[in-house]
Amino acid sequence: MPGFFSTIFRGYEPLEVAIEIGFIWLGVWLAFRFLRTTRGAGVIKGFALVVALVAIGVRILVQLGDELGNRVGGSVGAFLSTSDVFARLRFLADQVLVLLAIALVVVFQPEIRQAMSRLGESRLFRRGVGRASTVASEVADAVEILSRSRFGALIVIERSVPLGDFAEGGTELDARVSAALLQSIFWPNNPLHDLATVIRSDRVWSAGIQLPLAEEGSVPAHLGARHRAGLGITLDTDCVVVIVSEETGSIRFAHRGVLSAPIPRDEVLDRLTQLLETSVPVRAAATAGHGGGA
Repeated sequence: MPGFFSTIFRGYEPLEVAIEIGFIWLGVWLAFRFLRTTRGAGVIKGFALVVALVAIGVRILVQLGDELGNRVGGSVGAFLSTSDVFARLRFLADQVLVLLAIALVVVFQPEIRQAMSRLGESRLFRRGVGRASTVASEVADAVEILSRSRFGALIVIERSVPLGDFAEGGTELDARVSAALLQSIFWPNNPLHDLATVIRSDRVWSAGIQLPLAEEGSVPAHLGARHRAGLGITLDTDCVVVIVSEETGSIRFAHRGVLSAPIPRDEVLDRLTQLLETSVPVRAAATAGHGGGA
């Protein structure tokens, strides 16, 4: 077996092979680390298996053909060593790998979009810890009352990646963030209560915003459109979304395409402050739970 592998990698310096394998392993590890909290984690394992089978399998077949040709000798050996069959096989394998690369881009389009947005992120809230603390305090006070009253709420806190067109189409407020203002927006019968409110810096920028929905099946089945909308906006930006269920009063966070499990009211302030100041990932929601809707 050692001789077999030494034959496969003949012509390459051991240090060169080790460095290349190290870089490939680093790339795979970074990809898995990024995708492990997304729905693409299972898919990429299948892609990795197919790529490994195609790339390694074809190389081994070609090498076996050469070795067998050298051992048999004569015209048969020459045919095995120089046969166009193996050349065509390698060509087809290369084309399959290209198609897999294109398919990878298509399948992981949402995850790639997230990665590109993260590259442009700045440490906005690390430079303004006081502002983040103020926003977290006012939002926590508001959602505590809304949760106890079982008034649904959807609050989007913009961070370093601008919401852009996602924040268009609502009613512009541009008012200082306060718990009383947020409570009044989501009070029943208020025309703006059923959609999202956007907080930009330390201002309630706009209300009545229609957010893009995450695809069906991306949130637990007992949750509704409000949670899908809260999760959907986090697929393209680094915003933090606070969601209050109208049916159960449960409070959840959405961030970086992950919806948290219900958060106790007395933990909302600390966890929201930590999330805004350090951008720690939220813990994913369970796939089953107690009641709840939008």
